[in-house]
Amino acid sequence: MKHTHRTVTPSRTAGTVFSESGERIQPPEDWVFLKSGDAAITRSVKAKGSTWVVQVRKGRRMISQGIWAKESHILASQKEVEAKRATPEYAKRRKSDLARRTAKQEKYLVDFCAEVVDFLKFHPRYKVEATLLGKLITDHAAPVGSGTVARTERIPIAKRAEAATIAWMRHQTTAYDSMRIARIKGKRREVRRQLAAQSVRVLQDYRQGNEITASCPLRRVLP
Repeated sequence: MKHTHRTVTPSRTAGTVFSESGERIQPPEDWVFLKSGDAAITRSVKAKGSTWVVQVRKGRRMISQGIWAKESHILASQKEVEAKRATPEYAKRRKSDLARRTAKQEKYLVDFCAEVVDFLKFHPRYKVEATLLGKLITDHAAPVGSGTVARTERIPIAKRAEAATIAWMRHQTTAYDSMRIARIKGKRREVRRQLAAQSVRVLQDYRQGNEITASCPLRRVLP
């Protein structure tokens, strides 16, 4: 049987939401709200019957806050998932999955760091600095759940490394974080472009093997 899963948005009035058309609606009396956070329970509830998925916009993405569904379906799903997770088979599979994800993440960190260093293309004179900077950027941008460009799969890893490097430079070597930027469409993007060009100029001295002065913003933040 195919179930209906409506997408709604939260309302300031407790126990109500806004429909797709903007109408304030109230869930059926035998429904309760299940917060997001446990995908297995949510999938199980959706398989049992219709739901209302509560979503909010965060930047360019829609984020789920949870679902409204029959209380009996939620309670049954919670018991089923808990019982499944209590079995030795589940524990064994969980351990195997964790080991596989850990190995995959460790490999990604190594690969991403190598891409950052490759993008830097520092002169051999600054090999140590390149290695340090690669690790700093990787530690900041590549952890699971960081939400940075380093975690997206929509662009090649080389482009992720380049974007992560420029973003790190913007925050660490410029006054971007303390800037007051006018709320004009495109203004923040323009400022970022200007700071990116500034960051590239800083990197150029390291790429060419030039003498680095004490006033270099990158030199000041490197260990």
